[in-house]
Amino acid sequence: MSDLIQTRTDAPSGTIILNRPEKKNAINRDMIVELQQAFDDLLQERTVKAVILTGSGDIFSAGSDIAEIHHTATTSDFFQTWHNDTQQLKSLIETILRFPKPVISAINGPVMGAGLTIALATDIIVASQSAAIGFPESRLGLSAGMTTPLLAFRVGTGVAAGLLLSGRSVNAESACGMNLFHETVPADFVWARCQELAVECSKGARESHQLTKQMINETIGENMLTQLSIGAANTAAARTTDAAKEGIAAFLEKRAPNWDGLIRQ
Repeated sequence: MSDLIQTRTDAPSGTIILNRPEKKNAINRDMIVELQQAFDDLLQERTVKAVILTGSGDIFSAGSDIAEIHHTATTSDFFQTWHNDTQQLKSLIETILRFPKPVISAINGPVMGAGLTIALATDIIVASQSAAIGFPESRLGLSAGMTTPLLAFRVGTGVAAGLLLSGRSVNAESACGMNLFHETVPADFVWARCQELAVECSKGARESHQLTKQMINETIGENMLTQLSIGAANTAAARTTDAAKEGIAAFLEKRAPNWDGLIRQ
């Protein structure tokens, strides 16, 4: 495992840290592979009763690595690569949803895009009072295919539509009011509060936690896995469009996208 992901154990918790601070913890394909491995490793660690997921520095994650998506577009097998990328992210989300131990997000700063997708798959979200969430996909010509079912499951389709279509950012207080975050605390106490919750969770039986998560994510959320599969295909397909080409180019060139200049059928 490289330094893209760091793990540590502070019984009864294990902590997974997104560690690309120089790239605002943007999620690339190597990080997804290493995140999967980190969860697999902590699953086997008997002293770990709950997992805390957080980011390094003062940001949780800026979302997908747009530069990596842009580079992939120049390769001959771009669609297959994007298909593989979205399938790997879907597999990671399913791992978190089915993980038999509680998973707690420690949102230490802004979170958006793929980082938000991952956080929404966790069981409990504690955020810094200075944190914010963002839904930038529509402004990049992309699709929040896998964020959508997770977001709608938490807040309902009406609120989800308003957030996804507007592409706006929401501060921590508002996110808490929407039930996106369970609670907010001062920035310096985010991980400590998550550790307190891990201690509380450790008092319960693993079998009970597993059955509860199955009820929530697979019974009450009976269509979730199907929706994630459709969302993964939707995400990959969106990257092939002229809108994505323009949106990503505009982002990298630090300019406003020219949607009206697109040729539409």
